[in-house]
Amino acid sequence: MAEFRRPDPGIAAYDEAFALNGEVRPLYAAIVKRFSQFDTAELRRRERVIEEEFRRQGITFTVYGDARGTERTWPMDLFPRLIAAAEWREIEQGLTQRVTALNRFLADIYTGEGAAIADGVVPGWLVRSSDGFERNAYGVSVPHDAHCVIAGIDLVRDAQGQYRVLEDNLRNPSGISYVIENRAAMTKAFPLVWEDHTVEPVGQYGRMLRTALESVAPTGAGDQPLIVILTPGIYNSAYFEHAFLAREMGVELVEGPDLVVDEHVVYLRTIEGLVPVDVIYRRIDDAFLDPVSFRPDSTLGVPGLLGAMRAGTVTVCNAVGNGVADDKAIHPYVTDLIRYYLGEAPILPNVETYVMWEQDQREAAFERLDELVVKPVGASGGYGIVIGRDATDAELAHARAQIEADPRNWVVQEVVELSTLASLCDDTLEPRHLDLRPFVITGDRTQVFPGGLTRVAMQRGSLIVNSSQGGGSKDTWVLAPEDASREHLRSPPPGPRT
Repeated sequence: MAEFRRPDPGIAAYDEAFALNGEVRPLYAAIVKRFSQFDTAELRRRERVIEEEFRRQGITFTVYGDARGTERTWPMDLFPRLIAAAEWREIEQGLTQRVTALNRFLADIYTGEGAAIADGVVPGWLVRSSDGFERNAYGVSVPHDAHCVIAGIDLVRDAQGQYRVLEDNLRNPSGISYVIENRAAMTKAFPLVWEDHTVEPVGQYGRMLRTALESVAPTGAGDQPLIVILTPGIYNSAYFEHAFLAREMGVELVEGPDLVVDEHVVYLRTIEGLVPVDVIYRRIDDAFLDPVSFRPDSTLGVPGLLGAMRAGTVTVCNAVGNGVADDKAIHPYVTDLIRYYLGEAPILPNVETYVMWEQDQREAAFERLDELVVKPVGASGGYGIVIGRDATDAELAHARAQIEADPRNWVVQEVVELSTLASLCDDTLEPRHLDLRPFVITGDRTQVFPGGLTRVAMQRGSLIVNSSQGGGSKDTWVLAPEDASREHLRSPPPGPRT
């Protein structure tokens, strides 16, 4: 039978499934019992079945610059993550609060009076010097001030079990397609494990997103606005997700040449002629959206798109310029922005972050750089991060020199010993560090999608969970409240009962 290796008491991390004394937490009692009944060979067999199904369906992700090849099958660990209903309610409230404040901030910067800057909540120079700040977005209004229709907020759980916000992703957050595909794979591979729990469904994402996109259509778009997804094309790392979402929402997946702007109106080229477009869910970065207003060498975007946005004939989601609000340098100020715009105490605290342009914080960080995490504010995917305790003296000296040369573009954070959860490694189920990316959808209201993408560092002791650097994923089960009606819960698809 499969063996669960208990967490090492010497590791200061909260384990999701086991208490400090090694006892199974009640939330995980049923699933640990089920998995204990499988031998390793059977778990590996089911793992291969899932991997082959993912490969057959083309459920992949891309790693650029890797000698082993760019396209890989999406990695999913078999042991799911569980979140209790009451715990999820607090997460949901905290995410709603946070994204609401961030949308207010974006509206304040681009179409408001810049009140938060004027009142000293966030430094104006910091906003204007951000790579994500876009002057072309000035005066471009968005229905319901929903500058960020789709947000992915990265959460980690500290040694005390407290959820903290590690990063905000407000431009083109990816991963939702894998959330849905992970669920389909788990319910087929482990139907009896699934039936032990009452889990919130995930199949409604396409409907939720389409409803939100319809709600931000321009005035006069009618009851059935035309929505398209704008993709850079098949060579983009997230192309699988672009195609997946187009199918889920029942909308067209288009590339730049499929659209044309005439008299400040965006049209879709069809065999029947030009059809006006109301909403564009773009998966292209700001700089490539419109060669007239941004990079003139871009062949991915649509000439004249910004003019149509200014004219109010089309809504582009997420809005241009959102990167200023998910700049890692802005992260330390978000809790203050919540207090400023909403008059509320933040529900979800930040990971403690130090800004390197403040001399006292920089000097304090340098004194204990070997205990902290150094991050470039503009990088993603785990690249450029230096984890002090794992770094050599030369690497720490290099990080210090980079900070001194350009303090605006670096932050330093306290190490959070990410929570751990059993994952299939070799012949045992061993604790591995993980995080959580829930998705928040805003149209005429803000909703949090139940669950999210749990990413897991499959290397023992590693805190880097990104799939591009060897990480995997887990299905995330948000348990329904005990009094919830089962009518809204999706039954698992038919499969072998084992």
